[in-house]
Parts: sequence; structure tokens; C-alpha cells
Amino acid sequence: MIPVHVSGGPLVFAHRGGGAEAPENSMRAFAHARDLGVRHIETDAHLSADGVVVLHHDPFVDRTYDGTGLIANLTWQEISRLRDPEGGRMPLLSEALEAFPDLYFNIDAKVPEVVGPLLEILDSHGAYGRVLIASFSEERLHLIRAAVGNELTTSLGVRAVVRLMGAAATASSPVRWGVPGPKLGVRAVQVPESFGGIRLVTPRFLASAHRAGLAVHVWTVNDAAQMMRLVDLGVDGIMTDRPTEALGLLQARGLRESFAPPAS
Repeated sequence: MIPVHVSGGPLVFAHRGGGAEAPENSMRAFAHARDLGVRHIETDAHLSADGVVVLHHDPFVDRTYDGTGLIANLTWQEISRLRDPEGGRMPLLSEALEAFPDLYFNIDAKVPEVVGPLLEILDSHGAYGRVLIASFSEERLHLIRAAVGNELTTSLGVRAVVRLMGAAATASSPVRWGVPGPKLGVRAVQVPESFGGIRLVTPRFLASAHRAGLAVHVWTVNDAAQMMRLVDLGVDGIMTDRPTEALGLLQARGLRESFAPPAS
């Protein structure tokens, strides 16, 4: 099962593969993160017009590739011709799983249509044990949990995060607030430190999440002072575009991840 917490220090997630250090969501970024010693890759899944699962954040290709258009309206053949600023093409989920058997993948299912094909790929590659599926959408996460139960790790959707905040604010049981937990395969809550002027990640929020059996992963943290503040607070994971800096700061504190990579 995918590690969501290790003792001694927080996990470092290379957000979009570590998009400040290599083209985001690219095979080069994943390889760079692995070479640094990062074992958790945060990435995003979309579905092409002909049903191919690709790793890309935006619904459009325009910002990161030398083309234009909505991924959902482009075939894989059309997408495969596009190149990022360093000449790489958009990766397939299947090839990332095959190329990096020693990495864990935190995958945001960006659209409802990607759920079925994504699960088929994970199943065919025997990858349930090294993947966490995230989504803002509770409905999307319910579909995933209904399909595979607790075999696959998921994080909380937005409405469940709000319920967890309610439990934290009232110092009451997350279960009574309807917050799902490990019995359903839910093992993490992934949030920004603050949103809309409201601080989400507080000592009470952390305590409530841990009471529910959930690790707390914070995104997207690129500032060194913020990283250290969150480390001192006791978060379980930091998602960053700058994995080199995050690892360096942890090592300077005498902290490092200590778990075995998935079996190849």
C-alpha cells in the first residue's frame, strides 16, 4: 500500500513532477525527481478524444506544448506530435508506470471520463499499491471507491475536507461528521495551508485528521520558510515544484524519508 506518512519527517511530493526544475508532468521531470531521491510524484490525468489516459494538468495543451486545443478533443496521435519546451512529448499513464516501477504516483483524476480508463490501466499494471487517487470531486472519488473498494488509496474531496474542518473546529469525532477513513481506502487529506483567507492547516486540523487515520499533505509549497513552518507543525507531506530545495531543507534538519520503494 502506498506510504502516506513516514516517521522522522514529511514525505516530499514532486508536484507535477517538480515543475520548477523540469517541464511539468514530463518523463524528464519524473526521472529528475527520482534521481534526487524523491519517491512520490504528484501528477494529473486527462483523457484524449480516443480514450487514451495522458498525464497533463490543464484541460488545454496551449500553456505547456507547441500546439493548441482541448485534450478531450484531440486524439492521441495528434497529442503525440506536440512537444514541450525541451522537446519532450506528453506522457501516457501506462508508460510512466512502466518506466518508473520504483515510484509512487499521486494522481489527480481531472475529469469524470478518465476514471474508468485510469482504473483499467492501474489494474492491468498491478499498480493499486503504489497509487493514490485525488480529486476535488466527491462524486468522482465515490465512483472510484465503489469500483475498487479499499484496494486503492484515495484522498478526501472538497466536501469531506469541509466536514473535517467542522470536526476540528468543534473538537468532535470526524466519524460523526461523516469523514471517510481507511476502511474505505481513504488515507490522506491534501489541502493548501490557507484558502480564501482561511487557514486550513492548524494544530487542531492536524489532530482531527490524524484521529481519522488520515495523513495531511499540503500543496503547493515552494517557499523555504513555509516549508519549515509546516515541518515544525508536523504535517505528513509537502507537495512542491522545488523538490531539490525541499529535500535540502529536510536534510539540513536531519530529517529524511525512510521507506522502501515499491517492488518492481
